[in-house]
Amino acid sequence: MSEFTHFNEQGRARMVDISEKKETERTAVARSSVQMSEEVYKKITQNEIKKGDVLAVAQVAGIMAAKKTSDWIPMCHPLQLKGVDISFNWQVGENYYELQIEVSVKTKGSTGVEMEALTAASASALTIYDMCKAVDKGMIIGQTYLLEKKGGKSGDYRLDERRNNNGSK
Repeated sequence: MSEFTHFNEQGRARMVDISEKKETERTAVARSSVQMSEEVYKKITQNEIKKGDVLAVAQVAGIMAAKKTSDWIPMCHPLQLKGVDISFNWQVGENYYELQIEVSVKTKGSTGVEMEALTAASASALTIYDMCKAVDKGMIIGQTYLLEKKGGKSGDYRLDERRNNNGSK
């Protein structure tokens, strides 16, 4: 039998039965980023993007995406989320402007919230791109990855950031 849990005995897709799993507190933290030109950076930080407050809209988009993850990802269970928090941090250097996105999602349930955190980080990054593309279509959405998860049968996980080559810490 495959170590992949989303396949039945015939090798076809299935939604995993979690009815016997214990309800525990579960959290996940994911990150993504958007690299941009100095012009886009200045317009965002000075609130000069014509579509509105970029970070406020990206934050709401990320929260909405976390809540709707099971609508996007076919084998994801719909979850009752207990909290979603999104923070933004600028990494600015000589000719370098990157907005880092960090999402924390929490629930109490029978399955984890990794996909909700990853989906929220991705939706936030895509929203930033969408709101700023009129200024610069050359923005680069960076790596999106799970930083950590807590709770559940498989235990806690934390990414060894030395493996992560996108420069974020």
